[in-house]
Amino acid sequence: MPDRGAFQEMKIFTAEAIGTFFLVFMGCGAIVVNDVYAGVLGHIGISLAFGIVVMILIYSLGNISGAHFNPAVTIGFFAAGRLKSRLLLTYISSQLTGAVLGAATLKVLFSGHHNLGTTFPSVHIHQALIVEIVLTFLLMFVILNVSTGHMEKGIMAGVAIGGTIALAAMVAGPLTGASMNPARSIGPALMSLQLEYIWLYIAGPVIGAAAAAPVVCFLQGRSSDGACR
Repeated sequence: MPDRGAFQEMKIFTAEAIGTFFLVFMGCGAIVVNDVYAGVLGHIGISLAFGIVVMILIYSLGNISGAHFNPAVTIGFFAAGRLKSRLLLTYISSQLTGAVLGAATLKVLFSGHHNLGTTFPSVHIHQALIVEIVLTFLLMFVILNVSTGHMEKGIMAGVAIGGTIALAAMVAGPLTGASMNPARSIGPALMSLQLEYIWLYIAGPVIGAAAAAPVVCFLQGRSSDGACR
């Protein structure tokens, strides 16, 4: 029988995999449905789909894993001193697993779709990188200010974080797809074998999330254990 620490890590892995699965299945699924059914959702509908699914998943799973569903967010919590290094592999591997399974499910359902919601830049690559850095900085800034420790939970956390994602998607979706999440981009890219720009959607979010941590520490101060408040 696994010890208490191992059992908790199993719960975290399961929660993060389920959450990231539904983030990709519902968010990228909205893109696919919009393409297949002649723009039935539109840009605003797709943006809201991403924001709403993250919001409901935070309320559903935030008390178990913290509801990261995003390797960049996990790295941001680590950079802020709120997450132990031994948990990084658990979080990131579960997020990638969930994202790939979510994209694989979309591939089964919509085998004729060309990209399954893969993110592509429509602006110059350097501009796209800046966009992803800035968007993820904003997302992580909000998360660190409304979360407790490395846990995204609380009455308004889901609304604030989901709203940030929806807003970012509305404004910057036409520019880069507004990924802010390496797992969200990796899953569809692997399933559609369109990996040309995947480095952009790994580097930009990770840089943006990591950069938010010292800013929040400066503004909010640090706790006695050195973590950002």
